[in-house]
Amino acid sequence: MRIVVLGGGFGGVTAVRHLERVLRRHTDVEIALVSRDNFFVLTPLLFEACSGRLELRHCAQPIRAALQRSRFIEATVESVDIDRQFVRAVAPDGGAYSVPYDHLVVALGASTNEALIPGSSNALTFKTMADALVLRNHLIECFERADATADPVRRRRRLTIVVIGGGLVGTELVGELTAFADDVLRFYPRIRRGEVCLRLFEAGPRILPEIDTKLAATAARVLKARGVDIQASTAVRSIEPGRVRLENDTIDAATIVLTAGIVASAVAGAIPVVRDQRGRIAVDATMRSRSHPQVWALGDCAAIPGPDGRPYPALAQHAIREARHLAENMRMVIDGRVPSAFMFRSLGTMASLGHTRAVARVFGVRLTGFPAWWLRRTYYLFQMPRWDRRVRIVLDWTVALFFRPDITRVELRVEREQVKRVRELVKTSADIVRASERSVR
Repeated sequence: MRIVVLGGGFGGVTAVRHLERVLRRHTDVEIALVSRDNFFVLTPLLFEACSGRLELRHCAQPIRAALQRSRFIEATVESVDIDRQFVRAVAPDGGAYSVPYDHLVVALGASTNEALIPGSSNALTFKTMADALVLRNHLIECFERADATADPVRRRRRLTIVVIGGGLVGTELVGELTAFADDVLRFYPRIRRGEVCLRLFEAGPRILPEIDTKLAATAARVLKARGVDIQASTAVRSIEPGRVRLENDTIDAATIVLTAGIVASAVAGAIPVVRDQRGRIAVDATMRSRSHPQVWALGDCAAIPGPDGRPYPALAQHAIREARHLAENMRMVIDGRVPSAFMFRSLGTMASLGHTRAVARVFGVRLTGFPAWWLRRTYYLFQMPRWDRRVRIVLDWTVALFFRPDITRVELRVEREQVKRVRELVKTSADIVRASERSVR
């Protein structure tokens, strides 16, 4: 029996860890995890990694360290052959894999929906470690250029930050960016805090639609008090390089971040199974595909119906519990029993606002300010699988209490000759490996 899990995010890694536990006595079962990266990211910590309060590597966990007996394959999934039941994947060096399966678990997550707004490719996104690093580098460069220039137009443009999408991601990002600006401007004596213009646009009637109205209003008041210009019921018509077009206005901004909506990953959307109108894999309440029982799906790329018939939201707490229940259902199927329906009532929703402030609704109780912020941090700290990483995160948080984040901009550019040399080395290594394999045969 071969179980293959696609995706190294919250859902995929949690599913494999629990499959290892519930199937530990089934020695004939092989489990494999295929992921583009050899780490998974605790995405709620990316905001603090971007602002520098948390070391970027510490919001990620090596996948191999989190597994016990499962096989891990670092490769990008290209396609799934449903009829012959195998997965095609490509490694970073170009090597190809064909991974057969008896049961397939799709946990490939989602990406930012760039189809909603024309020109979305001109904006930055915020879903991965690379996104956080790129945004941080970009903001520091904007402050450097604004501090050096005397041109008021260029200065204003460099110091204007636009975030499109007032959901959890957009609101938490804006909140952390206010703290980032307050912390680093001491290094830029020619820039006044009032010159930094943060603008948040939401097409819906209010920000934080995932949280109740009172807490959303509290969050809006906190952010407005820090100078954030929040415009709800404001749809962005298009995004151009360095410019955002509204219905009756145009905003010049050097920093534009798109956090409005998600769409199921392209690979998950290309798997030839039944999908819903949003492109997610349509599954029943047990998380099995409605058209192919050997395919299971969870997380952002799956439409899992709740008791009321509506799909569960794309939140981390749901993905974790979906993964645990899926593992149990897989064990039931292997043992010849009938799997059970997934039912989960949300424990609550939390949103960080930066500056040790947050809003939260937990078990029906509303919390604001420091208690909500502390609860959110504690909850996500214990979602990290291993204690060594938890300790490092706590140390980072402790250091951040006494020292301001630095403004080191990590150089990402590589000279063309270096790129050429690296490619030659990779090709040579691959040729040597293939020659060795032929000699062994």
